[in-house]
Amino acid sequence: MPDPDIRDDADGKRYVLDVDGVEAVVTYNLNGENLMITETLVPQALEGRGLAKRLAVHVLDDARARDLKVLPVCPFFAGYLQKHPDYADVVHPTYRGILGL
Repeated sequence: MPDPDIRDDADGKRYVLDVDGVEAVVTYNLNGENLMITETLVPQALEGRGLAKRLAVHVLDDARARDLKVLPVCPFFAGYLQKHPDYADVVHPTYRGILGL
């Protein structure tokens, strides 16, 4: 289920979660059906609130709904996927092998 607080800023190639006027973001590149997750940025003022996890769940659910294959270049996403293999179906086959999914 999509997180209503997170928006896809397609022009900026990022998912954005605004909290108290500060943005946590996931940056990406979209090429055809491949969604390359390049970086997860949570400002220090927002750390420790589980925002990166919220962003990850939203992005992965969105990718699944749009039949996209995720290429988790971002270390946070790679680690998250290793801990949550239930998202293996949305991971690009090459990265499934790399991550052991």
